[in-house]
Amino acid sequence: MKERRKAKVTRRDFMSAAAAVTAFTIVPRHVLGGPRRTPPSEKLNVAGVGIGGRGAGDLHELASENIVALCDVDDKYAGRVFKIYPDAKKYRDFRRMLDRRKDIDAVVVATPDHSHAVIAMTAIRMGKHVYCEKPLAHSIYEVRKLTEAAREAKVATQLGNQGQASEGTRLVCEYIWDDAIGPVREIHSWCNRPISQRGIDRPKDTPPVPETLDWDLWLGPAPYRPYHPCYLPFSWRGWWDFGSGVLGDIGCHQFAPIFRAFKLGYPTSVEACSSGVNAETAPLASIIRYEFPARGDMPPLKLTWYDGGLMPARPQELEEGLRFGNADDNLYIGDKGKMLGHRLIPEARSKEYGRPPRVLPRSPGHHKEWINACKSGEPAGSNFDVSGPLTEVVLLGNVALRMGQQLYEKGLKLYYDGPNMKVTNLPEANKYIHHAYREGWTL
Repeated sequence: MKERRKAKVTRRDFMSAAAAVTAFTIVPRHVLGGPRRTPPSEKLNVAGVGIGGRGAGDLHELASENIVALCDVDDKYAGRVFKIYPDAKKYRDFRRMLDRRKDIDAVVVATPDHSHAVIAMTAIRMGKHVYCEKPLAHSIYEVRKLTEAAREAKVATQLGNQGQASEGTRLVCEYIWDDAIGPVREIHSWCNRPISQRGIDRPKDTPPVPETLDWDLWLGPAPYRPYHPCYLPFSWRGWWDFGSGVLGDIGCHQFAPIFRAFKLGYPTSVEACSSGVNAETAPLASIIRYEFPARGDMPPLKLTWYDGGLMPARPQELEEGLRFGNADDNLYIGDKGKMLGHRLIPEARSKEYGRPPRVLPRSPGHHKEWINACKSGEPAGSNFDVSGPLTEVVLLGNVALRMGQQLYEKGLKLYYDGPNMKVTNLPEANKYIHHAYREGWTL
């Protein structure tokens, strides 16, 4: 069966697939080739901003380079990481660090979502290469501006959605492009891990700010509110002023293979329902539905997101006794079959089909891609020209989520003009495309 299937992959088929890969992953060298280029034989001088949590893991993956400066507003939370890099200069304010350390080549941004944009933009405008944790920014407007600024500055960029570099992502693309399950018109994606507190209101008590924390700097561009330990070090993700809920946290991971395999752009519409809309925090559970137009020879696509324990219907092709995917997973429904994650179902179909022809180059590693991009100018797999539009679509789901009750009452779904960042049928939804900054902060 495998030999017969391979035989049908003609040179024309292969070249078409290769062209699609190139169109998605490669942009002209001048787009990301910045003026400050480190020879491959030399090490990058890397600075980290927000190092106590995910930033510590990013720095570990960059241990082959020089970690020269570290910045965090929480001395206690970041203390263990400061000890790992005793030669790195310590800072609390990223602006002071970037102003004083002219030797920095590249910056890792791993702060809460609400401060990604102001930090990354400062670094980009100074000609620094940027690695930014997901989601790229806190609003669609911020994402668009970062993407444009990085392109103009010709710096190397990478979003922190590590799975894009995986074998699984490549297999999804190769199965789809080999027509393993036929045209796909429906995809279901979910995350059912506990991600921060959600569905709660703002606390009433105002405990004192720890001496080890600069609360004003932690707030950054977000509206002022009194300190409370319920916001940090990690539980900020569920609070709308600081984080982006489960979708913002995990969507950039889960949607990466989908956008790549199906060459998605902006959706035409989005709608949402949830366990309850709260002005302070994301809901306990939600469902978000996107509709994408046809692309080339690919049909229109419906993409549905679930979190908080909600799931699509269990596919009949999945044998009884087998778990329905992982806590984070994707189900692809094609005209000729189904795929769970990067494996065809049922198991008999997977064994019969084998592996698709390999047409995508394999990654040296997610962080290594960025190091190579900083030194060579060749773009990383999740550079901002790729991950920016992806993040915009993820954050658009939160716009629909926050408008959920109004959509229900009005009997509407949101129609979206992606290039112009505008909801066209419900103008009040556009307040979530961009938000005002606290006085003293600008993008």
